[in-house]
Amino acid sequence: MLLEEVSTWLRPRKQGCYLDCTIGMGGTAEQILEVSAPDGILIGIDRDPQAIAHAQTRLQTYGARIRLFCENFQRVKSVMNRAGRECADGILFDLGVSSAQLDQPERGLSFQQDGPLDMRMNPTCGHTAENLVNTLPETQLARIIHEFGEERYSRRIARAIVRVRRQSPLRSTLDLSRVIRESVPRSYRSGRLHPATRTFQAFRMAVNDELGSLQTGLDEAIDVLAPGGRLCVISFHSLEDRVVKHTFRRLAHEAPDQWTILTKKPVSPSLQERRANPRARSAKLRVLERRPGWGDGQRGRA
Repeated sequence: MLLEEVSTWLRPRKQGCYLDCTIGMGGTAEQILEVSAPDGILIGIDRDPQAIAHAQTRLQTYGARIRLFCENFQRVKSVMNRAGRECADGILFDLGVSSAQLDQPERGLSFQQDGPLDMRMNPTCGHTAENLVNTLPETQLARIIHEFGEERYSRRIARAIVRVRRQSPLRSTLDLSRVIRESVPRSYRSGRLHPATRTFQAFRMAVNDELGSLQTGLDEAIDVLAPGGRLCVISFHSLEDRVVKHTFRRLAHEAPDQWTILTKKPVSPSLQERRANPRARSAKLRVLERRPGWGDGQRGRA
């Protein structure tokens, strides 16, 4: 996603150290390693153990130039310490869920395939969506669906979930999808988006505390970004983009001698990429730079 744009803005170079906070399948990491050859270092983070395993296999030819950590990106500083690095010359966040994760029914992320109501990015820890859907009060369900999914029929959907679970707990993605579909107006069911899209997104974001993790991750990334380094963030959701935009603006306002927003407006995928990959249509790239002249003795968040 936005592969060429990320490479252009991140400016990988030899001897540089780069942090990919959402390494996924390793495609962007591979590009960074190629451009920063022969001795650029890449530190990769992902909370999904399957993604780490896949990236490890894909990038094994780069040997000691790559270090991978199965970790939540809100622990950027801890990862950097474990990697033996004080700062990074470039940092990338590529937010959201990957196509590979959506295509695995057992992850419970897709409303179009039957699977358990899991939705955890790391399937080994934390509460599942099944737990959330079957235990939270109606008001909390409605709030999650409204705030994280920006779903206009959040109250109707929450009411239907509570009514159905009184008879039998919701266990599968298709169970939940069916309840959502039957709870909204008939006209809404034939719209451009599947009626369950926003609600599934909301529950996934709640299960994984995606907005909270993003804010913490950005704050920690800012602290380890080297002078002259750039922080690139790709978001797919308006709430995520808002967190990024406000964080960048706050830094540039509070310490204009230290921070520069390089993308006054977010960078969007090319028409060619949007045609080839419909999921790319909502992607937005924002870039922040720590000014090159900022001395090591003055480093730290403003």
